[in-house]
Amino acid sequence: MDENTAGAIRALAKKFALKNAKDYGKADAKAILGKVLAGCADAKKDMTATMGIATAAAAEANAMDRPALLAALSAFEFAEKPKKEGQKKVELPNAVQGKVVTRFPPEPNGFPHIGHAKAVLLGYDAAKNYGGRFLVRWDDSNPEKEKAEYVDAIRESLGWLGVKPDGESYVSDDLGVLYGYASQMIKAGKAYVCFCQQPVMKELRAAGKDCDCKKKAVEENVDEWQGMLNGRYRHNQAVLRFAGDMTSPNTVMRDPVLFRILDATHYRQKDKYKVWPTYDFEGPVEDSITGVTHAMRSKEYELRDELYYAILDCLGLRKPVLVEFSRLSIKGMPISKRLLKALIDDGSVMGWDDPRLPTLAGLRRRGITAEAIRNFVRAFGLSKVESEPPIGRLLVENKRIIDPAANHYFFVPNPVRLHVRNATERTVTLKRHPTEDRGVRTIIAKNDFYIPKRDADLLSKGETFRLKDLYNCKVMDCGTNFVEAEYSSDEGVVEKKIQWVAHGEQAAATKLLVLGDLLDENEKYRKESLETLEGYVEAECRKLKKGDVVQFERVGFAVLDDEKKMTFVLTSK
Repeated sequence: MDENTAGAIRALAKKFALKNAKDYGKADAKAILGKVLAGCADAKKDMTATMGIATAAAAEANAMDRPALLAALSAFEFAEKPKKEGQKKVELPNAVQGKVVTRFPPEPNGFPHIGHAKAVLLGYDAAKNYGGRFLVRWDDSNPEKEKAEYVDAIRESLGWLGVKPDGESYVSDDLGVLYGYASQMIKAGKAYVCFCQQPVMKELRAAGKDCDCKKKAVEENVDEWQGMLNGRYRHNQAVLRFAGDMTSPNTVMRDPVLFRILDATHYRQKDKYKVWPTYDFEGPVEDSITGVTHAMRSKEYELRDELYYAILDCLGLRKPVLVEFSRLSIKGMPISKRLLKALIDDGSVMGWDDPRLPTLAGLRRRGITAEAIRNFVRAFGLSKVESEPPIGRLLVENKRIIDPAANHYFFVPNPVRLHVRNATERTVTLKRHPTEDRGVRTIIAKNDFYIPKRDADLLSKGETFRLKDLYNCKVMDCGTNFVEAEYSSDEGVVEKKIQWVAHGEQAAATKLLVLGDLLDENEKYRKESLETLEGYVEAECRKLKKGDVVQFERVGFAVLDDEKKMTFVLTSK
């Protein structure tokens, strides 16, 4: 390989190593190699040499701190990707421009999570792309689990995502209407009142056998239905079932429950009703009578499609188009409300907004932006392939958004005192961002500092190191919790650079919450999923507001979680 070719390859390798390190936190030689081969045809002639250059470029980029990396990267130009002409259209079958109506039917029994964000945005985007309407219908038909606070939490999360529904309604407000449709089905011989206990019902369904309750005359079922409504029967004593086919290979059609008695106070209707519909009944009826043209739901409901249309056929109601998509979850983060509530109830997590959770409130508290969630969710589209990407995929997208707007500061975890002899007081002016125009921060540096213990433990007597962006020091003595050094020089190349915070009023005591996977491979809670690092940050951080995102150099991006306690949550490294 001649020197001209080698020089061209080195330039390409450096360019893409810096870009790779910026985008993913660490440069990968194999990824760089692919870019180099695409940009220089002669690079293929000596793959061993080219791979060596790519490996060296990756190592050089990985050795840089982020400000130096960004400064080096600014010298290179990258071709801009062509801008998309708006959001990619969500294609719906049998859709008519201007006539599409979609809906999101949340049950207010918990906080919404990343999977709900996908359901919301798919329905919202479809309606808007076709010039139609998007509705929110509160599926509040279980008084035992639902609360007004969950309605507020879901509504707040929708607003945060930028979703503005064209209308809202509550299933509980329509109970009188739903009772009427139930009576219609009973009179048509398509529904009956059943007094079988749950274990018996389950056994007969598995065996494909009818129970004796199904043999009653229509008039008797009408009377018993009225008995359910007027309080003749107690909690869970009687249910209304669909008269399906107990021999159907689709077990959903084996006489599912349509209404049940729940003796609990409803958050909205109080004690007005005791008989409540199941989702199997209310879903198709509400979709039809509220004008929904395309009912979008996760593919876990696919086996229930037959029942959905069977109920509408019985009632002679208009049939919406069902559109299924895969569920979305994040690896190591539970989306099951049952599991989430258990973790909250036993105190394992701080609440629905714990930053280790995939709830939208938790992700927001972690410093994830609504824009990142929108981009992340929309990338999966209407695919039916189950998705469980790692949190890192969302963090990379979020980092791209927050990086230009995040001020840079020093943070010293597990601090050790450093005294520098012969150091004169000086005022240090540092940029708040290495590449963006975000002003400067001013620090008064005397001769006492805090440095990270992990760095202090690696120092040895006689060694020279540099306090980052300040000056060089020579170690005179060091112990478990102190380092004694003397001023060496302002200039001079020193390999070891250490982050610092000036002692005294220039420092603010802080805590940094570091997050890990909440669950292990067996979906068991990991106590080590939350680590607290105590230390000091620059005093200017006291001016930050809750929710502000910063970058602690050599640590990562963090969001201020508590202004009074100066507690931050590590968003990503």
